[in-house]
Amino acid sequence: MSDERADRSDDIHLPADATEEQRRQAGDRLRERIYVTFTALAILMAMNGHGELDSPTVLWTLVISVVGVLLAGLASDLVSHMIVHSTLPAANEFGHMLAVSSRALGVLVVPLISVGLAVFDVIPDRTGMTIAIVALIVSLAVIARIAVARTGLSGWRQLAALLVIVALGVLVVFLEALVH
Repeated sequence: MSDERADRSDDIHLPADATEEQRRQAGDRLRERIYVTFTALAILMAMNGHGELDSPTVLWTLVISVVGVLLAGLASDLVSHMIVHSTLPAANEFGHMLAVSSRALGVLVVPLISVGLAVFDVIPDRTGMTIAIVALIVSLAVIARIAVARTGLSGWRQLAALLVIVALGVLVVFLEALVH
């Protein structure tokens, strides 16, 4: 499988014969999606807790914040690459960095649609916000469940690992919401 095709593969369902590089690249993309999901969730939860909602402001804040996080991640990847390798990334490496950033936007499809529907008064603001928050939580839960299932741990250990991941997720959202 070529690097370009590996960038388009499903990050959660890698084939058993995936190379170490394909696994690393899928992990990069998945990690960025998780960061974006937590960021979006914290923003939405903080805004949801501030009484009256203004859907256009929510939509704008969400888009700007997530784009900022993705650009920060891209800058971080570039700087780390230059420090570790003492050179600029090759075209395919930079392409992977861009793929990591751009594909992370996929986690925002449902939240942007639901808040967008509220902007155009198709649904109430609170409903749009609730759908967006639930979609992000479900996304994190599915990813965590798949990750834990792949460990090969016994049933009770998988449950324990999942509970730890959920607790960490709750803590992250709480801390991010606290500063907003």
